[in-house]
Amino acid sequence: MDFYKVSSVEEVKDTINSNFSISLGKELIDLKECNDRILYEDIVSPLNVPGFKRSIVDGYAVKCKEVQGASESMPSMLDLKGEVIMGKMPSKSLEFPGECMYIPTGGMLPEGADSVVMIEYTDKMDDTTILVNKPVAFGENVLNEDEDVELGETVLKAGTVLKPYSISMLSSLGIIKVPVICRPKVGIISTGDEIISPEEYPKPGQIRDINSYLLYSSVIEDGGEAIFYGVIRDDYEKLFETAKKANEECDVVLISGGSSVGKKDQTAKIIDELGKPGILLHGISIKPGKPTILGKVKNKPIFGLPGHPLSCAVVYRIIVRYFLQRMMKFEEVEYPIPCKFSTNYHKAKGREEYLPVTIKNIEGEYIAVPVLTKSAAISGFTKAWGYVKIDKNVEGIFKDQQVYVYKFQR
Repeated sequence: MDFYKVSSVEEVKDTINSNFSISLGKELIDLKECNDRILYEDIVSPLNVPGFKRSIVDGYAVKCKEVQGASESMPSMLDLKGEVIMGKMPSKSLEFPGECMYIPTGGMLPEGADSVVMIEYTDKMDDTTILVNKPVAFGENVLNEDEDVELGETVLKAGTVLKPYSISMLSSLGIIKVPVICRPKVGIISTGDEIISPEEYPKPGQIRDINSYLLYSSVIEDGGEAIFYGVIRDDYEKLFETAKKANEECDVVLISGGSSVGKKDQTAKIIDELGKPGILLHGISIKPGKPTILGKVKNKPIFGLPGHPLSCAVVYRIIVRYFLQRMMKFEEVEYPIPCKFSTNYHKAKGREEYLPVTIKNIEGEYIAVPVLTKSAAISGFTKAWGYVKIDKNVEGIFKDQQVYVYKFQR
């Protein structure tokens, strides 16, 4: 395949969709451990919630017809028959006209009652007599037994990312073992003679490893299991063996560096020689991130990512994350922030550009300010809140033009 016969982002996604059909299995995990995990299957309620009629206020359980027409000038007088104890069935019922029972928020409605009068609209004359100053409608201040969740209702769809509110729903249904999609195993390899580990002190010409930790934490954030295979020098045999091992042990392999066409850039050759069909595409029409590789070996994807940190971050965000979400049957819905652009910005036609920006709030209006940095610099995306996508056939952005800012991280 010819290098820089570049593909558009949409063409890359089409290539992914037509070449890979990796399915991840299911595992049952404890309810307390499922935050940020993705549901494997629909959750159908096995019961009604709350399961009984309960009060949503502190007050008095009544028959609504007993307080019809009640007012401060002419209150309804009711006989207090007792009180509802939280967590227990009422020991008494309203059997005769003019009866009521005190009920706390969450208490079970006694037999014979159909509504609850808020305590604010009552006065207690003595231990057995309550004055009601306001009428209630049938069912007012009462939550029915199936009003929250109904038996047989699909409460959570497969592909849902579990968060505290959805986890509390599972808790209310008594589901303590949750079916989630297995985490995809993502192997991470960094390559380059100039790359050293963070604990080492760089000599002239050396740089500490950035991309391994960028990719490692990004994979974890996106629900994967990251496996670090280390920094491999520009040694063809060692890099080949490491990539082969990662391909055998993982669902996805990310190789950072060596994706361009320099003397020591060997990633493309290694992917092609690992197995058929090898490289599917080499070069994407985006900025930053053009020298990106997508390969296929043993029906598994191998991505050759640019060594420059900002380029690597953008390609991960736009392409690799798309693949991982597709594997996990999850489609993220993004809600970009509309902003005014702070300045005139020119770009060359022919490539989509993902421009890092910060957001400022100036007199109640959101302003997107570009973070102008080279793709080799780490500071660009550490300063940026998100990015603006500029279509490939657009030559730039005008000052005060409306743009949409997408967040870099979740």
